[in-house]
Amino acid sequence: MVGMRDVAKKAGASLSTVSLVVNGNGYVSREMRGRIERAMADLDYIPNELARNLYRGRTGIIGMIVPTIRHPFFATLTAAVQRALSDKGLRTMLCSTADAGHGEAEYVDMLRRHMMDGIIMAAHTTHDKDYWTSIGRPVVAFDRYLGPGIPVVRADHRQEGELVADLLLRTGARHVAAIGGPREQFHDWSGRSSSGHAVDPVGGTFGTTFPTVDRYLQLERRLGAEGVRCAYLESGDVDDFAGYSHAARAVFERYPDADAIVAPDVGAAYGVQEALRRGVRIPQDLQVVAYDGTYVTQTAGLRMTAVRQDFDAMAAMMGRRMLEAIDADAARGAPLSAPSPTTASQSASDPVAAAGVGAAGAAPDGVDGSHEAVIPVAMVPGMTTR
Repeated sequence: MVGMRDVAKKAGASLSTVSLVVNGNGYVSREMRGRIERAMADLDYIPNELARNLYRGRTGIIGMIVPTIRHPFFATLTAAVQRALSDKGLRTMLCSTADAGHGEAEYVDMLRRHMMDGIIMAAHTTHDKDYWTSIGRPVVAFDRYLGPGIPVVRADHRQEGELVADLLLRTGARHVAAIGGPREQFHDWSGRSSSGHAVDPVGGTFGTTFPTVDRYLQLERRLGAEGVRCAYLESGDVDDFAGYSHAARAVFERYPDADAIVAPDVGAAYGVQEALRRGVRIPQDLQVVAYDGTYVTQTAGLRMTAVRQDFDAMAAMMGRRMLEAIDADAARGAPLSAPSPTTASQSASDPVAAAGVGAAGAAPDGVDGSHEAVIPVAMVPGMTTR
């Protein structure tokens, strides 16, 4: 097996100089670098990745924790994150908590033991904020607040609620049925304001670690202010696909006068199919609006109107935050501080900049908003609204 000594001998260079070229670390003249690279090519030298990682103190592996890869949203997100990390020379190790039958603790243990460089946490967790802040290694949260100092990347869910409300009010909706996860997620934050009251991200009197509830809260407020009824039906946990079907049927059974359904892509698709089965005309008698904007919006029988999240921009921002966290971890050998804020001076070729990343939004008490990157969403018209 060809080793660095063989390369050094053929190139007429010292072993230490070959090591600098192989590991991309330190100055080597252009002429000498060329000789070493030609020698590596002539000898078919393949660098020992384990040795390189030990030299650099990195593995090049990022753990991606999602609730289930079966869900179209998380399948689409994971694919986008894998592409974004690959573009930065990083590999993705997937943990689908519901499908694997265990939580994130195994991956956190691997991170603590330096078996991976960081974790992107995109699943619900029962651990409190002290657990996450005590890890002291790179962690980036997606669509949830884990604790002070941990970067958060999320879509602009309040904008989602605004866009849906604008559409339904403009088209004359009078009774809207919204389908979503367990309502208990709306108030699971244990943080307290200076007055002792729990605070939620959009100014209510309860707290949440799920910024996704912004879309429902904003929709309910906007519709309520205009006298439009808004009912909420729970579909169960994200991996409960039967729950989406049950919730869609429940709309017609509990609220026969409902003239609009708002739901995740899967729930909206079930709503369209149930309406067609019952002979309800779409969009004349019932409008359906999906949010997420995955491929499912094309598969319900009618192309659905959807609020589309920018998966590529969110993935690019998670990759950027992760590299910032890894660099900070390596530089200090200590728990991370806040990454530098996103600015408008980013390159136009950057998908994050092109998406027009918003300023950090309001976060629960105890979560530093400077760690939050908010990615705009877009309304995509379809055949299921007027």
